[in-house]
Amino acid sequence: MEFYEVIKSRYSCRKFADKPVEPDKLERILEAGRLAPTAKNVQPFKIWVIQSPEALEKIKSATPFQWLTCPVILAVGGTQEGAFVRPSDNRNFEDVDASIAATHLILAIQAEGLGSTWIGFFDEPKVKELFPDMKDYDLIALLPIGYPAEDAKPSERHEVRKSKSELVKYL
Repeated sequence: MEFYEVIKSRYSCRKFADKPVEPDKLERILEAGRLAPTAKNVQPFKIWVIQSPEALEKIKSATPFQWLTCPVILAVGGTQEGAFVRPSDNRNFEDVDASIAATHLILAIQAEGLGSTWIGFFDEPKVKELFPDMKDYDLIALLPIGYPAEDAKPSERHEVRKSKSELVKYL
């Protein structure tokens, strides 16, 4: 899929078909995350692939979203350790870098003909309790992955966008 088609066609998919995600598609998606640009290329993030039925039930219990019926969820987290810190104000870029990786993932998911949404509304302490491997990371996103159900559609707010003049200022 051509890049501008990917960004125009992507929407927050919340209803998935009962169909597995092919391993080769998942590997290409993960590679897109690995290739994400980060400050000084230090890659202070990790991606966890949640796909066993037990792990999917555990992660679902940490969100208010009972519609999570997808075959795979990616959890993305950043770590401040080793991340770029801007010298002028000591701002750590781990969350920015993890967000860039998550954005690469979500666009790659769309390019593979799959659906997803960015979930930020979850109980982070509970996720870390359920998955101790995540305890040292700031979790920024859960990305469910699957084939959109036949009746899946964007929310009514999907087309609501600010105008370019509200978002862009030429100096």
